[in-house]
Amino acid sequence: MSVTITASDVNKLRTMTGAGMMDCKKALTETSGDFEAAIDLLRKKGQKVAANRSDRDAKEGKVIAKTNGSRGILVVINCETDFVAINEDFGKTADDMATLALEKAPADLETLLTLPFAGMTVGEKIIEMVGRIGEKIELKKYEQVSAKSVVAYNHPGNKLACIVGFNKEVSEEIGKNVAMQVAAMAPVAVDKDDVDTTLLERELEIAREQIRAEGKPEEMVEKIAQGKINKFYKESTLLNQEFIKDNKKTIRQYLQDSDKELTVTGFQRIILG
Repeated sequence: MSVTITASDVNKLRTMTGAGMMDCKKALTETSGDFEAAIDLLRKKGQKVAANRSDRDAKEGKVIAKTNGSRGILVVINCETDFVAINEDFGKTADDMATLALEKAPADLETLLTLPFAGMTVGEKIIEMVGRIGEKIELKKYEQVSAKSVVAYNHPGNKLACIVGFNKEVSEEIGKNVAMQVAAMAPVAVDKDDVDTTLLERELEIAREQIRAEGKPEEMVEKIAQGKINKFYKESTLLNQEFIKDNKKTIRQYLQDSDKELTVTGFQRIILG
């Protein structure tokens, strides 16, 4: 016996899932009006769409930073087009997922994807969005910083954000200034000793080759290379960078002007693309 699918039924499923009207009608028809089965069918469709779009570039989206004072998180949700990225529903979902990450403190991205979210898991919600929106959607990155004080900065447009940890309570002005420094100047580490050894060796090798190409004597290569590395430290490590609001002092000096013991313990910075 066939089941009559009413416009009210279709609208109810659309409200529950956010899927298109025709997709909802088809799902209800194929499942004889069983809403739970229809929702599962729509999710399966989302999985199929996700697979079909797996080779597409998803470089738009939102980067969201949040903090509760002693812990900060960064979440990146990617999509294919800016049209989707600026959609109010997409933005709210991204913000809600970031809030969940801050509240539940998952250890990593894989754990975040398994957390309950809107009657399903975060991962299932992403799949549902793929099926409903028709674009490749990814919860791409999740980073966190814990410290005595953590400041979050979201650049207008949510395409760039960062979180910065401090060893002591910090004023709103200083926290924001340092976070904006991280956002603008993209340091690779907090201080000299924090630079990844692989990155440091690569910079040294590049410096050596540049010096040799200039025809400098081999016995001078290492000395000049170290000079270039000192310049790299000044340009690329946060505490040694010139403060963008006062280039007569470094970030270390700016912090110590407020409190001799104040320093940055860690940061994370993400930009779309």
